[in-house]
Amino acid sequence: MSVLESFSLEGRVAVVTGGAGLYGRQIVEALAEAGAHVFTASRNLQALEDLAAELRRRALQVDALSLDLASEASILALRDEVLARTGQVDILVNNAVLRPMRGHDAPSEQWEQSMQVNATGLFLISRAFGETMARAGKGSIINIGSIQGMVGPDDWLYEEVPWTGFVPDYFFHKGGMINLTRYMAAYLGPRGIRVNIISPGGFFNHQDQEFLWRYERRTFLGRMANETDLKGAVVFLASDASAYVSGANLVVDGGYTAK
Repeated sequence: MSVLESFSLEGRVAVVTGGAGLYGRQIVEALAEAGAHVFTASRNLQALEDLAAELRRRALQVDALSLDLASEASILALRDEVLARTGQVDILVNNAVLRPMRGHDAPSEQWEQSMQVNATGLFLISRAFGETMARAGKGSIINIGSIQGMVGPDDWLYEEVPWTGFVPDYFFHKGGMINLTRYMAAYLGPRGIRVNIISPGGFFNHQDQEFLWRYERRTFLGRMANETDLKGAVVFLASDASAYVSGANLVVDGGYTAK
């Protein structure tokens, strides 16, 4: 197999939680472009259906399914539906995220709601699909983290802008995701499953100009992430090109955390 062939995902089945958001769309597109049959799942089924239809017009294999990460029954139903349709699952990308808190003083109920999806749901879906992959003796789980799981908030970025970066649930679960990745890599590794995490930097979404000016100066490359910056990293970790990579945190942030 040539090195370029090792990046191919032909014949593989991928499940991506989320899919219609800032990072999800390019993740789904990248896996499908590499040859995988991709199932993208979330509560926002209509947005996923629209994305899947758009990509199918390009002859890519993409289907949308319903998922509520706050419900273990919904997680197991998704797994069973993918297996009923394809008989296999080779790749799981944990991309979905719930962000109910908008500041340090948000109600405690919002913290609990966040943990139900971003902590409990993350573990339950990784366990369900990880055990399914383990029975086949192969597979790749990719968690989509954030640089905010590696560093504390930089107050300078938020001066003179109409929002705050001090949202405790997001920092908590993205930090925990890094070590859960290591745990699952250790637990599933002997049965042929690789588990890794990608920690992206901020995504350009027409933010306040003052914030953009400040953020861009915090990176080596002088910009925020765009609509293609995660694609190569996702395909690498999903494919045989990364066959000896597990328990790793791949930082895709333009140098933000290296400063």
